Amino acid sequence: MKSYILAARPKTLPAAVVPVWVGCMLAYYLTEQWDARLAVYTLMGAVWIQIATNFFNDAIDSEKGADTEDRLGPVRATASGQLSVRAVYAVALVCLLVASIFGWLLIQSRGWPILAIGVPSLYLCYGYTGGPLPLAYRGLGELFVILFFGVVAVTGTVFVQTGTWEPVALIMGVAIGCLSAVLISINNLRDVDEDRKHQKNTLAVKWGRKKALALLQVMTIVPYGVTGFVFGVEGGVFYFLPAFLLGVLIQVWVYRTSPGAIYNRFLALSALQLLLYATAIQIIVIL
Repeated sequence: MKSYILAARPKTLPAAVVPVWVGCMLAYYLTEQWDARLAVYTLMGAVWIQIATNFFNDAIDSEKGADTEDRLGPVRATASGQLSVRAVYAVALVCLLVASIFGWLLIQSRGWPILAIGVPSLYLCYGYTGGPLPLAYRGLGELFVILFFGVVAVTGTVFVQTGTWEPVALIMGVAIGCLSAVLISINNLRDVDEDRKHQKNTLAVKWGRKKALALLQVMTIVPYGVTGFVFGVEGGVFYFLPAFLLGVLIQVWVYRTSPGAIYNRFLALSALQLLLYATAIQIIVIL
């Protein structure tokens, strides 16, 4: 059981929870109401898709030799021999089935647009690291996260709640996607040497450290500029200060520190930044 929990990577789940959380808050901000039942369906769909993605990633990276005993990140269940590739694939498919059940419940409420969102999301659980065009191996990881864990997840959640496509959801989706992509970027900076050896051409490998750090800075700054645009300078921007200061510290630490196991701590702090950002949005909406 511990091995399966390891492969599920529970520490990554904020990237699935926060977009739904923010989407529900935006729906309440726009309409002064939200549907808890639909929120649960959306959250469960997002979480199980995230877990499935993690299982596929664990198995596929092991098959491709991208995860070795020299990796600086957490131990991987498949590569370390704790689980077989076949078992991990089987669990990933079960997770997709569970996600599909919640997706079907959402389709009953909002129709075919949910299907249009859900089908690509289900495929990209596998296509992120597998298939003919593995996004993570083509330097498309950050773009994938911004689009699907940001724009699609937030706008989709608002649509589920309100039945309409709201421009503000698109804007905030970019913000949430950027902060989520910060985790991917730090992960890739940590693993750049190992990824280069195994032809995993992340942006850190393709662009080099200097440009990758610049991208990291942009993805950290953009969300806070977005909040000023959406909520106004006097609309509670102060509440984002803890998240912003943490983001600045993370940038400084990553810039001054060579890739190593300490980057795992930076990843955890980046997940905390995402949670603090979402908390600030909720405070603004409630007040």
